[in-house]
Amino acid sequence: MSGIRDTGRLLAALALFIGTGAGPAAAHVKWFAPYIVGAPPQPISSMLSNAWFWIGIALVLVFFLATRAVEKSAGGEVILSGLDRLTDPLYSRLDDFVRVVVGAFFIAIFAVGGVYLTPDLKTPSELISWMQLLIAMLIFFRTTQPLAGIGIVLLWLLALRDYDIFHLLDYLALGLGVAVYLVLEASPKEKWRQYRFQALRWGVAIALMWSSLEKFAYPDWFYPLVVEKPFLTFGMPRDVFIPMAGIAEFTMGFGLLWTPLVRRLSAIALFVIFNAAVYPFGRVDLIGHALIMAVIVSIAADHTRDEPLMPAFERMFVGVPAGIAAALVIFVSSYWGLHIALYGHEGTAGPAIYHTTHGPDPDHPHPTDAAGHAELGQAGAEPPPKP
Repeated sequence: MSGIRDTGRLLAALALFIGTGAGPAAAHVKWFAPYIVGAPPQPISSMLSNAWFWIGIALVLVFFLATRAVEKSAGGEVILSGLDRLTDPLYSRLDDFVRVVVGAFFIAIFAVGGVYLTPDLKTPSELISWMQLLIAMLIFFRTTQPLAGIGIVLLWLLALRDYDIFHLLDYLALGLGVAVYLVLEASPKEKWRQYRFQALRWGVAIALMWSSLEKFAYPDWFYPLVVEKPFLTFGMPRDVFIPMAGIAEFTMGFGLLWTPLVRRLSAIALFVIFNAAVYPFGRVDLIGHALIMAVIVSIAADHTRDEPLMPAFERMFVGVPAGIAAALVIFVSSYWGLHIALYGHEGTAGPAIYHTTHGPDPDHPHPTDAAGHAELGQAGAEPPPKP
């Protein structure tokens, strides 16, 4: 009975955790709203002085600590074994699953055409599209998989011709994670091959933690989405929901690097959130997030019990708040520090050029003039790719 009660409490905490992160947390804002990468971000102090930021942290700590308590109890192995049984069919073909989804992703963006890797990275080059089809074909042969991985990195490097490096940092970790996976999965040496899923896990975790910081640096980028689709906030005020969503995204990304039960439940929560975003944001969101969704499914289905980072530290209760605090310090200082290094304290906002990757709701049009720019504050759009 105690195991059932523990499971019930854990599922209740998971439901709360999922509820705080749905909607814009799963949608990449640059795909659906105006933005200017070089605009000066909100100061870090505005994030640290936001009460909802700390409330979000407190809720996450309750979830993680409750999960760790269950994981350390006899019920922990029962839950993990139950997850193992549910995911056995997928786990036995996990490499095939990941390779198929990665290949399908590149076929999809080849069919769409005009993008490098994601909807916001536009390119007029037809050669890029044919390169994407070639990458998809190379994935289905073990001997050519490493070439597919190199091709993914090359696409990112080619995008540097047209886009700022700070913009492309959003996609660096995930791209590298998938590329390293393809290289390691094809390796005949098991001592290298065993790290292939860890590469995926680190790639998507870093990508989620990095992109989540937009919600604190540029909360006004999300305002058009909230205006067009107010149901995304579940009735919460926008300035309550956006920081809470940012914390949910950051900490669930962090959770993917933690102990087996924490990372698998974090992956399940993320999978629910990303799928929930498909309905309001459509096929653009589904295709754009296909790689992330494939990786989080592989994490949820992973039967391994390894804790490769710092096993003793991760098992300690104090490791949870200490780990989240350390991750926040590292990522926040890197995000704001790199932005200042690249654009200066005042930023380089440039002209108020508005460019979206969707058709805005006619009842809530995006601003297109100076008055609209003033209304959105720092929000705007990066200029189209250079010819």
